[in-house]
Amino acid sequence: MENGASPGVGPGVSRRRRPYACAWCGRAMVDSELGRRRKYCKRSCRQRAYEQRTLLEGTSIPDDAVILSAAEAADFGDRMFALRCAAEDLGTAVAERADHDVLAGLTDTLLDLAREAEKLR
Repeated sequence: MENGASPGVGPGVSRRRRPYACAWCGRAMVDSELGRRRKYCKRSCRQRAYEQRTLLEGTSIPDDAVILSAAEAADFGDRMFALRCAAEDLGTAVAERADHDVLAGLTDTLLDLAREAEKLR
């Protein structure tokens, strides 16, 4: 390979931009055309992650651990329950051979709940 080009990416060819999540807040981000992939969406997210890392120094808690308050954990559990219920509703509608509009609505609801469930904070 010449000039340090990546395999399959030649001069004048841009990489695909794929969505991914902020390592702190879970907000959706997209790869930039140049440079290294960002880990955090904002400087404040980077700062919160730094503060958590420094608070964990000298403890037995792993650096990559996700620490949630009791309220955040309960909220996450509620979002998981709503997601499972929506998936069960969709499965029931498919088994009952529901019409396209009903299935489309249930699918949209399921996708919305899944996106919301991805957010940890």
